[in-house]
Amino acid sequence: MSRDLDFYRARRDEMTKAAGDASLAHVRERCERAAAAFAELAARAERAQVMRERERQRKEEAGLTS
Repeated sequence: MSRDLDFYRARRDEMTKAAGDASLAHVRERCERAAAAFAELAARAERAQVMRERERQRKEEAGLTS
């Protein structure tokens, strides 16, 4: 999942830069919307990663891992 997180962050950064470089308002707005969407995807991926790690630790502590 770290790969997805890295991808979302990279795309967010790319869209943020593209928005800054855009001379047309509609292109800038589109890039800003895309950057916001990728930021949300990155946040979700990060939360999922944390939840998976917590669940793994819980199972390990309960002796449920093989």
